[in-house]
Amino acid sequence: MGSGARGDGGDLAMASPPSSSTLSPPVVPMDLHVSNRRKLLDSLRHHFAASSSRPSHGFVLLQGGEEQTRYCTDHLELFRQESYFAYLFGVREPGFYGAINISTGKSILFAPRLPADYAVWLGEIKPLSYFKESYMVDLVYYVDELKETLENLFEEKEKKPLLFLLHGLNTDSNNYSKPAKFEGMESFEIDLTTLHPILTECRVLKSEQELAIIQYANDVSSEAHIQAMRNAKVGMKEYQLESIFLHHIYMYGGCRHCSYTCICATGNNSSVLHYGHAAAPNDKALEDGDMALMDMGAEYSFYGSDITCSFPINGKFTKDQTIIYNAVLQAHNNVISSMRPGVSWVNMHKLAEKTILEALNKEGIVQGNVEEMMAERVGAVFMPHGLGHLLGIDTHDPGGYAEGLERPKEPGLRSLRTVRELQKGMVITVEPGCYFIEALLIPASENPATAKFFNHEKLEKFKKFGGVRIESDVCVTAEGCRNMTNCPRETWEIEAVMAGAPWPLKQ
Repeated sequence: MGSGARGDGGDLAMASPPSSSTLSPPVVPMDLHVSNRRKLLDSLRHHFAASSSRPSHGFVLLQGGEEQTRYCTDHLELFRQESYFAYLFGVREPGFYGAINISTGKSILFAPRLPADYAVWLGEIKPLSYFKESYMVDLVYYVDELKETLENLFEEKEKKPLLFLLHGLNTDSNNYSKPAKFEGMESFEIDLTTLHPILTECRVLKSEQELAIIQYANDVSSEAHIQAMRNAKVGMKEYQLESIFLHHIYMYGGCRHCSYTCICATGNNSSVLHYGHAAAPNDKALEDGDMALMDMGAEYSFYGSDITCSFPINGKFTKDQTIIYNAVLQAHNNVISSMRPGVSWVNMHKLAEKTILEALNKEGIVQGNVEEMMAERVGAVFMPHGLGHLLGIDTHDPGGYAEGLERPKEPGLRSLRTVRELQKGMVITVEPGCYFIEALLIPASENPATAKFFNHEKLEKFKKFGGVRIESDVCVTAEGCRNMTNCPRETWEIEAVMAGAPWPLKQ
């Protein structure tokens, strides 16, 4: 054990789990999803009023998610609803369809007709009236009645009923949403272009009810991050920090799902931006003198959080760790203090880059004119990812590239998940980082245009440093913004909390 270590955890050491929480899982009103449907209807009707391309009648039709088995086995993976369907209907169960009659505004659910032995293996078979009441819709039928029902409800009997289906590109994954499919679709006129951009835009600006759930997910996750931070000990495994987080959000927060796969990186692993996947499974031993980068977020009632904390394993920052950490923290704080409606997110990314480069320049890690470094995109060598992303029902919520917006082509900037101007009601992550990644540093050091900016002697001692990321979830308000995340951020706050002080710190 090196000096300053916070105890020897051994290969399979396990910290004591937290014993309590200040939080209680809230009841989420289904009226939230009623309001989301109303918002979509208003947007569609406004679109139709401004355009003569489509009549303002027909049905919005979405297909919910289906249960998936693990490859060819009968092992059912834990189900989570398809996000657009969850946004409009709030349905927890698989196998549903949902429709909205555009002319009348009435909402319709179509439930799967379950076999009799479902009651033996999986629980009570609910009557249709249960879904009508629970999900606050106007009508409920079985899925096998979908075609006949929509035909009967369509007012213009002499025409084919018109269906607006969800089909469009997710600019984060480059995957396309899948439009609903059912037997007898040939009897309907299909529109695949109208719904996706309008429904996506509805998800960009959050209602007060949505913000309340995102705030709860942040509160739970902030508590869980602090528990992981407090219980970190030399000799533990990265996955044990992950397990502390997962235990807390489920045991005390009622969060069965995470927003994404946990990233629990220590030492040089913290320079791997999406560490924690199957080939890098959070299994390194925690070592004295290493930094930890914990990127983990809970999901509650579909809505998520996305928080990153960086801290020293032994509870005390070294001089070098303080330099890099404070550079990132200053970037984080500068961005948040500058956020308000109308501000360009591209400019916020550049502000973060510049802040980090100025701090590195001050310490002699890089050298020269910072404006010249910005022009040569040196900031992207240390922060290759985008500054942040929209957050909501998905960790990377859609809408970052609305129609007409193009992705930048320059290093760093091309990784931005949105280039929009900020608007009131957006929730966006602010997650600057500074990493020492050989795969980026070596080519930049050999490039004649950028080689002069690097102090190789100083960089050498950061070769195995890894990286620091600080991430908060921020809601844009009318006058500025509100940080929804509540974790220790200053170095002295982190050291105090890791030494056992309560959070928030008592003055």
